[in-house]
Amino acid sequence: MKSILAILSALCLFARSTLAFAPVAPSSRVGVGASQRNFIAPYTTAATSAAISTTSLSVFGNRKTEAQKAEEEAKASKYWAGEWVCKDCGYIYNRAECAGMYFEEQGPGFRCPQCSGPRRRYAKKVGDRVGTTLDGGDAPILIFSFGGLIATIVFGVWAVQNL
Repeated sequence: MKSILAILSALCLFARSTLAFAPVAPSSRVGVGASQRNFIAPYTTAATSAAISTTSLSVFGNRKTEAQKAEEEAKASKYWAGEWVCKDCGYIYNRAECAGMYFEEQGPGFRCPQCSGPRRRYAKKVGDRVGTTLDGGDAPILIFSFGGLIATIVFGVWAVQNL
């Protein structure tokens, strides 16, 4: 019985402490002195306080200046605007998930977040077609694989003739 009362009293205290952070219009507070009753956040004036909602949050940061917008557009024009697709799993590269970096800015150690495939396994997606990357893609692997296969066959033929 004592433990139940202790839990209920703790919940009541917790509920009161969380209500302290609830948005309330400054003039509607009960038991607040005259000096605190007209308190408005330091970044607003009395004229703009009526237009601002008490529940709005400034979580999106400051607006970009024209110079910042122009700089970002110039940077974006250097990189390919289409999508990059992992050839192994089909994952489409998303800048927001990868620290806001363009795909071309990723270093050689970059791996696919979904299948851990290397960077060279990504290809540009144009419409519904997927091309190869500029770092060679699979061409070197295929060339050496077929070269090794041909060398094995030639060695086998040579070995059979010289037995």
